[in-house]
Amino acid sequence: MGMETRSFPGNVDSLDPLRDYIGELAQQAGLSKKSTYNLKVAIDEIATNIILYGYESEKITGTYNLLSEITETELIVILEDDAKPFNPLENELPDELDLSVPLEEREIGGLGIFLTINGVDDFSYDFSTGKNRNKFIMKKG
Repeated sequence: MGMETRSFPGNVDSLDPLRDYIGELAQQAGLSKKSTYNLKVAIDEIATNIILYGYESEKITGTYNLLSEITETELIVILEDDAKPFNPLENELPDELDLSVPLEEREIGGLGIFLTINGVDDFSYDFSTGKNRNKFIMKKG
């Protein structure tokens, strides 16, 4: 089938259409409700980071792409943006102490990324040819 690409504007208004699109992809791939939810949460978190840190805080107007492919066994989704390099895996994961702190007092990012990595079957990040690529894989069934 090959990769399909859809572009979204690099602002928070794009998050609802992004979620809807992930829902459509998950449905096409036949993912369970739980897998669909976990994937939406993970992509939402990373997309929010891209938008807030990559574009809005830098006063950059840009777009990001969602690449997707449904194979026999899995749904592969890649978020690709051309903002500054931001590796979610290099941001410290929260320890137990952080998890006991009320949400509004936590540092932005850490917990979401922690959940993100645990919620999907496989997550990887790379930066090449000037693009951040956050890759999410959900297995079918």
